[in-house]
Amino acid sequence: MIYLSRKLHFSAAHFYRVSTWSEEENQRVFGLCSHQNGHGHNYVLEVMIRGSLDTKSGIVVNITDIDSVTKKLIEEEFDGKFLNHEHPYFQKHVPTTEKIVEYLWYALVDKFPDCELYKLVLHENHYLSAEKGLDSMVSMTRKYHFCAAHRLHSDLLSDEENKRIFGKCNNLYGHGHNYYLDVTVKGEPDAHTGMVMNLSDLDNVVNDVIIQKFDHKHLNLDVEELKDMNPTSDVLVMVINELLSGQLPNLYKVGLWETEKNYFECFTHEI
Repeated sequence: MIYLSRKLHFSAAHFYRVSTWSEEENQRVFGLCSHQNGHGHNYVLEVMIRGSLDTKSGIVVNITDIDSVTKKLIEEEFDGKFLNHEHPYFQKHVPTTEKIVEYLWYALVDKFPDCELYKLVLHENHYLSAEKGLDSMVSMTRKYHFCAAHRLHSDLLSDEENKRIFGKCNNLYGHGHNYYLDVTVKGEPDAHTGMVMNLSDLDNVVNDVIIQKFDHKHLNLDVEELKDMNPTSDVLVMVINELLSGQLPNLYKVGLWETEKNYFECFTHEI
């Protein structure tokens, strides 16, 4: 099978509210997103198709065929719209990122002849995205940031081996990074809120368990969980996953960006 991905862009406005809830409850669950006048985003939709190669044309599917189907849907129902007021489905359902990507999936899933819709990823902004694939679940990813110092050095290796393997990262006094952490939870969007997990609850857990522990710290010297470990990003993403898995029952995976070039990922379990 060959997999092909295409990106589309659209802008839309929305707000998050449950009409039967009090103002206080809406603000507690949805925060600023509950403001009735709404807010907006420049969305990016990634459409991934898979199929067999046509030996005559040398393609799986014509890009223009993907565009004709997806752009028609986006332009007619989403682009330039205020979803709560103008989209029939989202007049009754909270237009969260998870619910939008779920709606798009079922609207597109049977629309590509001779190939299969494999995955949709909807980016609401740099810090929030949702994904829908072939199973019944929807995943939501939230991005966080912390900065920290570390020295790559293993007591199980000789000084020469450490220098050879880690190079300048073995510097005695250490060095540092701006780390970006992707936390992905997976499940069925809640019937009332439209969210896989309440964002404020997720933010509180990640802040309490991870950010306060690692941010502006020297990983070798200040973090108890890393005291006897070489704090590579391989180790760090594993430790972060272990710390969060005990607090987030629907945690799917964590991803750690050490730099723009270096990314590490650890799955909790298949949900």
